[in-house]
Amino acid sequence: MSHINKKEALLLFFGDLIIFVFSLWLALYIRLLDLPTWRVFSGHIIPFSILFALWILVFFIAGLYEKHTVILKSRLPNIILRAQTINSVIAFLFFYLIPFYGISPKTILFIYLLISFFLILVWRIYLFALFGTRHKQNAILIGRGQEMTDLRQEVNNNTRYNLRFISSLDLNDIGSFDFQEEIVKPLYSENVSVIAVDLHSERVEPILPMLYNLIFSKIRFIDMHKIYEDIFDRIPLSLVKYSWFLENISLAPKSFYDTIKRLMDVALAFTLSVLSLPFYPLVWLLIKLDDGGSIFFLQERVGKNNRIIRIVKFRSMSAELDSQGKNKVTGIGKYLRAIRIDELPQLWNVLKGDLSLIGPRPELPELVKMYEKEIPYYNIRHLIQPGLSGWAQLYHRTPPKFEVGYHETRMKLSYDLYYIKNRSFLLDLKIALK
Repeated sequence: MSHINKKEALLLFFGDLIIFVFSLWLALYIRLLDLPTWRVFSGHIIPFSILFALWILVFFIAGLYEKHTVILKSRLPNIILRAQTINSVIAFLFFYLIPFYGISPKTILFIYLLISFFLILVWRIYLFALFGTRHKQNAILIGRGQEMTDLRQEVNNNTRYNLRFISSLDLNDIGSFDFQEEIVKPLYSENVSVIAVDLHSERVEPILPMLYNLIFSKIRFIDMHKIYEDIFDRIPLSLVKYSWFLENISLAPKSFYDTIKRLMDVALAFTLSVLSLPFYPLVWLLIKLDDGGSIFFLQERVGKNNRIIRIVKFRSMSAELDSQGKNKVTGIGKYLRAIRIDELPQLWNVLKGDLSLIGPRPELPELVKMYEKEIPYYNIRHLIQPGLSGWAQLYHRTPPKFEVGYHETRMKLSYDLYYIKNRSFLLDLKIALK
C-alpha cells in the first residue's frame, strides 16, 4: 500500500498548490472588483511563491501529508486552522518586514488568507474524497489478536485504501475452520482477489497447502504484518521474535550515516545551545522568584548499551509531595514544561555524546528494570543512542510519563522498533522537521 500513500501525498501536494494559486487570483478579483491582468497577477505570484514553499513545509510539519491525517475529518479543521494561523503569521512577517516584497494594498493579504483557509478546508474534507481510490479489491484477512482487529477496522473504515476485507478468520479457531465454506466460496461469490495472511504464525501451517492451491486461481497473497507496518508506522509486536531481530536488526556500522548523524548532532546542538543561552538568566530568575531552589535538575537515564547517563534539565518540580506522594510541579515549572524550555539544557548532553537529537527517549533505570521483566525484547531499544525526540514521540499519543505503564510502553516499543529497523538520514530529517 506504500504506492497508494505516495500517490495520495502527491495528489494532496498539487491540490494544495493549486488552491494557493487560485486563492491569490480570487483575492485579487474580489479586491479589485475586476479580472486581474497578467501584470498584476504576476507581480503578486512571485513573492507569494516563496510563501507557498514555506506554507507547504508547515503543512508537512503539521502532518497534513501523513497517511492517517486525511481520514480524520473531525481533527482536520483544527489541524488546518493551526497550520494556517502559522502561515498567516509567516505571511505578515514576510510582507511587513521585507519592504522589497511589500504588496499594496495590504487588504489583499487579509482577503487571501480567508479565502485560502476556506478552500483548503473544502478541498481536504470534501473534494479530495472524489479523487480517492474508486475500485476496491475484496480481500480475506487471516490472522489473530488485536492487530488483526485494528487492521480490519482501519482498512474497512477508510475510503482511501484499495482493499476491503469482506471477512476475517481467527487463527486461534483454526480447529473449527471449514476451508471450503469460509475461504473458497467467498472467492467466487464475493469476487475475492487478495488474501492477507499472518504467514509468521505457526497456527497457519495446517492450511498452507490449501492456500498454496489458490495460487492457481490467481489469488494474490500479502503478508498481514507488512500491511500493518505500512499503515500504522509501527512493528506489530506479535511478529517480534528472535528470528525477526536476526532478519531485520543489524548493528553493522553505517559509516556514512553514523558520521553524518554525529556531525549534525554536534552542529545543531551547538547552534541551538548558543541561541538558547539568553533563556538561562531569565529561567534562573523565574525559578528563584518562584521557590528559590536550584535552577538545574540532574536525572539518571539508561543510555546506549545499558550505560547509565545523567541528563540535565531546568528544574520544574519541587521536593514537596502531592496527595499521591509524588513531587509537585512548581508554578513556573508547568509553563517551562508546556513550551519545552525545561528540555533545553539536554543539548549539552547531545554535545557530550550521551544523547542524539533523534532516537528513542531514554528511560529511568528503575522503570527499565521493571519493563525488561514484563516486556519481551524491551532492552533492544538500548542498542542505539537515545535521543531528545524520536518516532514514538511523534506518533504515540498516550505515552506513559514517570509512572509504570506496561500496555503503553509495549506500544511505544513497537514505534521504537520501527525506527531502529528503518533508521536513515531521511527518516531523521522527517522527525527533526516534525
